[in-house]
Amino acid sequence: MAVKIKLKRLGKIRSPHYRIVVADSRTRRDGRAIEEIGLYHPVQNPSRIEVNSERAQYWLSVGAQPTEPVLAILKLTGDWQAHKGLPAPAPLLQPEPKADKRALFEALAKDTGEESKGEAITQKAKKSDKKADEAADAAAPAESTEA
Repeated sequence: MAVKIKLKRLGKIRSPHYRIVVADSRTRRDGRAIEEIGLYHPVQNPSRIEVNSERAQYWLSVGAQPTEPVLAILKLTGDWQAHKGLPAPAPLLQPEPKADKRALFEALAKDTGEESKGEAITQKAKKSDKKADEAADAAAPAESTEA
């Protein structure tokens, strides 16, 4: 049985996500796999590539043949070089961690100052009091006409 390491496509029409799988060479692209050894998300910037290096080394050592796209991914992660005994490549780019939204909001609140915050609260209170007074005035004449 010839074993290949290939990509299994997932995701929507214009949002592809791939799993790096070990499968029989005769199975179809998205068919049954022997084992899943990694992820590849090309749409993210930089691309998300995760490979279980230990399992990739095992399958390469027992004769599994990577397809061309998987070979390129294995070269980026350094698994192919480790299998062949070559020097490792430069590390992959990692996405920058996202900023904490709560911390950003609190920093902006401090910058604007407490006075403006207090003014906004008092303006809301004045508007709600005004609406309550208007509603009370509208109800009062209706009661006097009935009497």
